[in-house]
Amino acid sequence: MRTQLTTYFARLFAGDLSAFGGPVTDEAMAGHIRAEQMSLVLGYSVGIMLANACNAIVLAIALWQSPDRISALIWATAVAGSAIAFGLQSHAARRITKPQFVSRRAMHRLVRNAFVLGAAWGIVPVAFFTDASTGGQLVITCLCSGMLAGGALAFATIPIAAIAFTAPIFVGIAVCLGRNGDLAFLLIAFLVVVYGSVLIRGVFVNSFSFARRVMRQIEAERTVRLDPLTHLPNRVAFNETLEAALKRLTLSGEEFAVLLLDLDRFKEVNDQFGHPAGDEFLVQVASRLRRCTRPAEHVARIGGDEFALVMANLARPEDALDIAERFVAAFTEPFRIEGRQIVGATSVGIVLAPRDGATPLDVMKNADAALYRAKRAGPGTIRFFEANDDRVSRDRKALQSDLEGAIARNELFLVFQPFLDLDGSRITGFEALLRWQHPERGLVPPSEFIPIAEETGLIHEIGEWVIRRACATVAKWPDDIRVAVNFSAAQFHNTGILQTIVQALSEAKVAPHRLEIEITESMLLSKYGSAEPVLNALLQLGVTVALDDFGTGFSSLTYLRKLPFSRIKIDQSFIRDMLVQPDCAAIVKSVIGLARDLNIGVVAEGVETADQLEYLRQFNCDEVQGYLISRPVSADRVPALLETKKLRATFAA
Repeated sequence: MRTQLTTYFARLFAGDLSAFGGPVTDEAMAGHIRAEQMSLVLGYSVGIMLANACNAIVLAIALWQSPDRISALIWATAVAGSAIAFGLQSHAARRITKPQFVSRRAMHRLVRNAFVLGAAWGIVPVAFFTDASTGGQLVITCLCSGMLAGGALAFATIPIAAIAFTAPIFVGIAVCLGRNGDLAFLLIAFLVVVYGSVLIRGVFVNSFSFARRVMRQIEAERTVRLDPLTHLPNRVAFNETLEAALKRLTLSGEEFAVLLLDLDRFKEVNDQFGHPAGDEFLVQVASRLRRCTRPAEHVARIGGDEFALVMANLARPEDALDIAERFVAAFTEPFRIEGRQIVGATSVGIVLAPRDGATPLDVMKNADAALYRAKRAGPGTIRFFEANDDRVSRDRKALQSDLEGAIARNELFLVFQPFLDLDGSRITGFEALLRWQHPERGLVPPSEFIPIAEETGLIHEIGEWVIRRACATVAKWPDDIRVAVNFSAAQFHNTGILQTIVQALSEAKVAPHRLEIEITESMLLSKYGSAEPVLNALLQLGVTVALDDFGTGFSSLTYLRKLPFSRIKIDQSFIRDMLVQPDCAAIVKSVIGLARDLNIGVVAEGVETADQLEYLRQFNCDEVQGYLISRPVSADRVPALLETKKLRATFAA
């Protein structure tokens, strides 16, 4: 019972109309209604406060001949001074952009102030009416009646504030008239009650109508400013919120932060499971993000898998970091979609205004730069904007623009690094490695342009070019030589990749077993679904599949047992240290033995010395790759490397 009463009074003094039988709303809608109510009050407040000051002065003049003139003068000075100060404050507040949400606490302050002002006028008939002259009594009666009407007008949309203001005046009038037994005063008291009842009823009727009108307006605006899929604010609403925050910054110096979020590897969800699953993923993400924010703040979906938040009234940067950490933590639990568990992650970039920008363009450009640095650091990373980010962002966008036309301008090319079979001391194949010769930047490392290609979707076009070029090149080599092509996660989970491979092999007239697809454990660890169907399809096609960077992931043995790999490649970090660190030597020896027992071929990467080669030969490693055998070479130098006599003389046991 006590809890119910506490809840009821909390709603009552927050201006919630449902406490009086009005329309029921959730807190978000109630906050919007309070914002509209507060805006109207501020619109009236300057005139009402000016009227209060004038009325106080008129009362002091009317009571100048009264015995209570000193008390009246003190009262009038206090009321007039307070009214002028509050009027100036309200005038300044009106210049600031109207807030979209007003808290219950702000409404509590308004109701309290209304009561204080009403109580000040409620004192007048009790303290000054009896000893006043007939003219003074007439002035008091007129002023109190006027204040009742003015209060009802000012708080016409907020019944609790209207009651808080008018009730003390009614009580004051009742006490004053009740002490006087004159029939005329009793008639006046009756008229005041009737007058007040009509006013209060009018307030209730007007406030209910106003609330319903605001609710309809908000619902109509939501259709324009709401993302239809996630029911979050869209880019239009976000831009309006950002512009409002910048205006408040200009007028009052109120600082704010913008948090920009991007879902890591979201494209893979669409590629692997289709757009319906991707849509459901976004809906669940939106629900989790919504729970991380305060009622006055709303995460917006501003792009396919991009979300943003304007954090208003920022007290310290740590507050923005706290919200960002909540966003990241919201992805801890897997998402359940179509009977599958999908693990998601987000990266967050943060800008602080005005430090990091004072225009919408600067704020969003810098937020994007901070987000890019966060994404490069890995899933679940948070980064504040730094001055150096701007240069990096410009370089990245320029590189992205240049990459879009790199294929057409014939700037991409392949180099080939051989695999050496240790039994026959002969080359059995080559790994195709992508390179980009930029006309101005020179040779751009794959570590720089491949992530950009994956983020923008260019990886599909580039990947298809690599497959076709590799197949066309291997067609010119002897039939027992294969070519290996690296696949990124985005390519691998693209449902059209099988068709691309079939077409490339057919056009080049190359047998499927001469093409090898290399995938990494980090790709499989993305957990966006089972890789088994695609791998089995490749195996049925006749294409071989190699697991690259073996040993650097977390579930290698599970993959070897469940997925149809033809070959595994031991990561070069183990090969580099195996002669000086016993644990690396043990790992290499164990992996070779395991691969042989499972009837899987094994390749050692990064072989650079003759001692490493001899060690691997002792443990029956199948193939090796590294600078000792050859650095990557262009296609026209491959025939020279295929001279078996020279190789046998160099690497024979």
